[in-house]
Amino acid sequence: MTDWPLTLMAVHAHPDDEATGTGGVLARYAAEGIRTVLVTCTDGGCGDGPGGVKPGDPGHDPAAVALMRRQELEASCDVLKVSDLEMLDYADSGMTGWPSNDAPGSFWQTPVQEGAARLAELMRHYRPDVVVTYDENGFYGHPDHIQAHRITMAALEMTALTPKVYWTTMPRSMMQRFGEIMRELHEDMPEPDPAEAAAMAEIGLPDDEITTWVDTTAFSGQKFDALAAHASQGENIFFLKMGNERFGELMGMETFVRVQDATGAAIPENDLFAGLR
Repeated sequence: MTDWPLTLMAVHAHPDDEATGTGGVLARYAAEGIRTVLVTCTDGGCGDGPGGVKPGDPGHDPAAVALMRRQELEASCDVLKVSDLEMLDYADSGMTGWPSNDAPGSFWQTPVQEGAARLAELMRHYRPDVVVTYDENGFYGHPDHIQAHRITMAALEMTALTPKVYWTTMPRSMMQRFGEIMRELHEDMPEPDPAEAAAMAEIGLPDDEITTWVDTTAFSGQKFDALAAHASQGENIFFLKMGNERFGELMGMETFVRVQDATGAAIPENDLFAGLR
C-alpha cells in the first residue's frame, strides 16, 4: 500500500471544456476521494466578451476576457470539487480558420515539444493514474483541442509513467439525440447543408466502439452548475438551454475510448479506475 493518492488528470483546451466533456467524472471521482487535477491549456481569450461581444468586434478585449474566464473556471472547479487547477496560459487560438490561429504565442503555434515538456513536468509532479484528453481530431476539429491531444500524448512519451489513458468521445446514438433536441428547442432552425450534416455525422463513434461508459447521473446537477459558472459563454453552451432536468436525463453518462492500459482490465468497462483499486 502507498500513501500516494489515486489521481485523475484531465487535459483540456479552454475554460468550460472541463465541464462539457468531463464534469461528471471530475465530480464523481472527487466524491470518491480521488485527487482530480485539471490542466487547462489556453486562457480562453477568444471567447465572448461582456454583453456577448465577439472576437474581432469593437470592444472585445482578449486580456479582459481571459481574466473573466479564469474566474469562471475557478468557480467551475469549486462546483466540481477539483483538487488542483493548473493553467498553461497559452493564448487561445480561436476556431478553425480564424486569424488568431496564426498569431505568435497562440497555442496552435506553440511547438508541440515545448508544450509537452511543461505538461510532462506536471505529470511527474502529480503522477496521475488516469489521464483524459481529446482524440487526434480534438473531437470536432478545434485547433486547440487537437494541440491539447498532441502535447498530452507527447508528454506521456517524455515520462516513465504508465497511466491508463482515455480520449473523450460521444456515442453516435447520443449525437443523434442532441440533433433531435436542438430541433425541438429551435423550431425555426434550418436544415444543415449536406456537407455540414456529413461532418456532424462523423463526430463521435459508433456505440460499439466505445470502451468505457461511466455513469455520472448522480453528479449531473454539479455538471450543469459547472457549465453555468461559465456565464459569459452561455450563448455558446447549447447544453444549458436544455434546462437542468433534461440535461440530467441526457448527460448522465460520460464515454471514452481507452488507448493505453497496463492493468489488463476488461472492456467494455464502467470505471476509469478499473484495475487500479
